[in-house]
Amino acid sequence: MNGTVNQWLDKAERDFHTASRELEASANPNYDAVCFHAQQCVEKLMKGLLIKFGVTPPRTHGLIALSNLLTSECREWTASSDDLRFLSRAAVDFRYPGETADRETAGEALLICTSLRERLLSLYHS
Repeated sequence: MNGTVNQWLDKAERDFHTASRELEASANPNYDAVCFHAQQCVEKLMKGLLIKFGVTPPRTHGLIALSNLLTSECREWTASSDDLRFLSRAAVDFRYPGETADRETAGEALLICTSLRERLLSLYHS
């Protein structure tokens, strides 16, 4: 893997660990941040893979668009549109006043992230 791909991978892993720690925080957990960092982890893993495959990723946070692009480069990749939409919505909706994530929503975001992360990481090594 080249340096740029490794940087994307490192950033994604940092987001994953931040989301995981925040979900388990006993004092003042920030469930909004769990949702945001879960989405960011998946986005960065997808963008790193695209670079690995020689594709410059678009400047978007849209996981469905990134997934579609990744599918065209890697036949082994598939992802549930519902899961990708959930992560995308959770990352944006809870970042601004009006809505706040609860523990259940944050837990679901991290669960989806964890599953997608495992599958994406396996593609880094294939």
